[in-house]
Amino acid sequence: MNTVGPYHNRQETYKYFSLPFCVGSKKSISHYHETLGEALQGVELEFSGLDIKFKDDVMQTTYCEIDLDKGRREAFVYAIKNHYWYQMYIDDLPIWGIVGEADENGEDYYLWTYKKLEIGYNANRIVDVNLTSEGKVKLVPNTKIQMSYSVKWKKSDVKFEDRFDKYLDPSFFQHRIHWFSIFNSFMMVIFLVGLVSMILMRTLRKDYARYSKEEEMDDMDRDLGDEYGWKQVHGDVFRPSSHPLIFSSLIGSGCQIFAVSLIVIVVAMIEDLYTERGSMLSTAIFVYAATSPVNGYFGGSLYARQGGRRWIKQMFIGAFLIPAMVCGTAFFINFIAIYYHASRAIPFGTMVTAFTIIIYFLISFRFMEPAVIVCLGGILPFGSIFIEMYFIFTSFWAYKIYYVYGFMMLVLVILCIVTVCVTIVCTYFLLNAEDYRWQWTMTVFLLEYQGKIRTINSYFFFFRMYGLFQTSFYFGYMAVFSTALGIMCGAIGYMGTSAFVRKIYTNVKID
Repeated sequence: MNTVGPYHNRQETYKYFSLPFCVGSKKSISHYHETLGEALQGVELEFSGLDIKFKDDVMQTTYCEIDLDKGRREAFVYAIKNHYWYQMYIDDLPIWGIVGEADENGEDYYLWTYKKLEIGYNANRIVDVNLTSEGKVKLVPNTKIQMSYSVKWKKSDVKFEDRFDKYLDPSFFQHRIHWFSIFNSFMMVIFLVGLVSMILMRTLRKDYARYSKEEEMDDMDRDLGDEYGWKQVHGDVFRPSSHPLIFSSLIGSGCQIFAVSLIVIVVAMIEDLYTERGSMLSTAIFVYAATSPVNGYFGGSLYARQGGRRWIKQMFIGAFLIPAMVCGTAFFINFIAIYYHASRAIPFGTMVTAFTIIIYFLISFRFMEPAVIVCLGGILPFGSIFIEMYFIFTSFWAYKIYYVYGFMMLVLVILCIVTVCVTIVCTYFLLNAEDYRWQWTMTVFLLEYQGKIRTINSYFFFFRMYGLFQTSFYFGYMAVFSTALGIMCGAIGYMGTSAFVRKIYTNVKID
């Protein structure tokens, strides 16, 4: 048995036996965690006590008895009122069952007492499991309720490697809307790239012609002329950014997040990570640790180019910026989970393990100008991933298994292209207004949009969540997701814009 909790609050889960269920007589399997990812995701596996042997049918058999006193009845009534259901595993195949139901008037409450299991096998492997809940019994105080189960084995033609296909939902993830959104984003990329190429190249060609004409003037005509445009800030545009320590750390962290996203998506496309509990999270943690040199290279080299000398401090800030944000949020939410006695509460030993890997370090910053570009620059990148974020959020916060990682890879490529194009256009407008402070503007504006609008919209209109625990869990981790996505896009935009700025100024003759 794994966990039990309210249907509408997927992350609000508790140990199965936190409800007064009884345990069968067999005790050959003990509580365990297989991976760090399972521990962090709140997996709480405990043996049910059901005696099941391979290919041995079991008729309906009573395996335990619940002595329903007043306190236990109230616990079951509360669970039924809040639509509690539980999850269990047989040979790592997940099964879900409802705890009970109420009558139409909400006066009487009933508990499902009979677990009817049908297990499909192919050769010597389990390939299919189905659970039917029967035996509805009214909850009456000071009575005894018998819990029973049965097992029916049946031969199946499903291959072992395909046994998780039944849990996927092609009609949802491969819906025409999903395909249309990908096509729409792709057309946006073509339009945006064409627009950038046409407008900027034509505009830059006119700028180059005007600047070349100015070079042919004598000094008096040049002094009397009306000089304007991005050439006038050539002496300032390559200045080191303000706060280069934090700026370079953000760029390095963004590059690392991009590398982690790319590698994890590729691995997920090759391997079916959804077939193993916690494997996606474990893979992401391992890849993040393995790609730390990416952070060090891009952040450290940028800091050195900007004349920074405190490279040891930059190394520590770059290394702990994202882990500090994740750990700080996780520890805060963990205190709430501990108060609720939820399975999502990370055990103390796991917290110590994570703490030794990633040291908690808190950094906060805020930059506001120029406000117009910061507010408007993130609209197109956000629009390019808006629909895909809906499918990703649904798989994480609802009961769907995300498996279309090819779509995710395509959307990541589209996001990178759109981000670079938008930042180049915004940078040109900024420089043309003779404002040389382009580095921070291009990095910060994406932080304003990525995921935040979708986060609030999804909470109020798509997911029927409630309660302090689920609300803090949702907004806490979505804030981490949005900020990490913004840092990644900011780093991508800075890389593309930096190449653009160097290119245009190398073609201008400067006295």
